Amino acid sequence: MLLQKKTTRRKFLLGSLMALPVGTIMMKGLSAAEAAEMAAPDLLDYKPVFFSAEEWQFIMAAADRLIPAGGKGKAPGALETNVPIFIDQQMHGDFGEEIYMQGPFNVHAPATMGYQIPFRPQQIYKTGIRLANSWCQQHHQKAFHELAEQDKDQVLTQLQKNDIHFADLGEESLVASQFFGELLSDTKHGYLADPIYGGNKGMKAWIAIGFPGARASFTEWVKQHNVPYPLGPVSLQGARA
Repeated sequence: MLLQKKTTRRKFLLGSLMALPVGTIMMKGLSAAEAAEMAAPDLLDYKPVFFSAEEWQFIMAAADRLIPAGGKGKAPGALETNVPIFIDQQMHGDFGEEIYMQGPFNVHAPATMGYQIPFRPQQIYKTGIRLANSWCQQHHQKAFHELAEQDKDQVLTQLQKNDIHFADLGEESLVASQFFGELLSDTKHGYLADPIYGGNKGMKAWIAIGFPGARASFTEWVKQHNVPYPLGPVSLQGARA
């Protein structure tokens, strides 16, 4: 994990605690899950390693509207679970290098034709954010992150439905719904992935949906329908919630 921020002694010790191969760790009443949450980066202090400052503001605002806090059962939102950090760290490095990038490409081909975008995910984000912000400036005189929540939701819906035409903004190789699809997919992944990848801080999303995580065995609960799973999730690092 690359962070443009010095690791504090407290977070170093908490990180060391999480590395211990112990089933349930308690330190002065602190559970392993609580330690994992405290050791994770603070979203407001985090310095992105891939996105620029303007792009980061878009990602923060969009993720917050795609998975807002206070949903069914008062579930945590994307910001409470560090989803933007997950996306930033996924885009950093050689992510997407395995995608076949030899043309010809037909961006208007049906989905059955496979990947038809001449961009890797990093380029999709850079291009999509720039065009979405440009459209917002033209129609709202504000950047996306500065809009009211209702207007943000409307813009995201327009991106999803291709009601914002990237071609009118000079981009012929990417349509709005492709950018929205990448953003939505990565937001979901960051919300539900193991915390080791940067998102799902403190396994909050797993707790909210009753997912067991990386627990070695829970077969005795598979056929018990409509019965809440009582044991709590386990992360890949062995933290238990």
